[in-house]
Amino acid sequence: MATKKEIKAAPKVAAPKTPEVTMSKDAAKDGDTVHVHYKGTFADGQVFDSSEGREPLTFTLGEHRVVPGFENAIRGMKAGEKKQAILTPKDAYGDHNPMMVQEVPLDAVKAAGITPEKGMVLALSHPSQPGMQLPAKIVDVTEKTVKLDLNHPLAGKELRFDVELVRIE
Repeated sequence: MATKKEIKAAPKVAAPKTPEVTMSKDAAKDGDTVHVHYKGTFADGQVFDSSEGREPLTFTLGEHRVVPGFENAIRGMKAGEKKQAILTPKDAYGDHNPMMVQEVPLDAVKAAGITPEKGMVLALSHPSQPGMQLPAKIVDVTEKTVKLDLNHPLAGKELRFDVELVRIE
């Protein structure tokens, strides 16, 4: 009689899966309302703004209610996630624009009842949007003129944000 030889099949090994590069369902995306705690600092560590002690900042991604770099930093995060984002001026408040620095007659400022001092910030009426005010920092005062800087105070600066995505709706 012939004996039968048992042949055992080799165990099946699954081929390694190629990782998918897709955004998780719970990652923040355009149209989501997000609640974010943040601390904004300059490169030297000086804090210029923070939500500490306040409710989280709430906004809808894609509506451009915050600077582009901040919005981009939040996009793709998950609730509970923390990270640091470094924003160039281009992704924040833009470069400092010398065309936004204007001289006005000293007499015109004094006629408004203001005694101008370097560093003082004035609230100017927006010429085409009634009720809207523009901050203007006095950067120089001479015998005849007052030099006003109408740039955003954070224009031209690299900004760092420590952010925590608290909640996504």
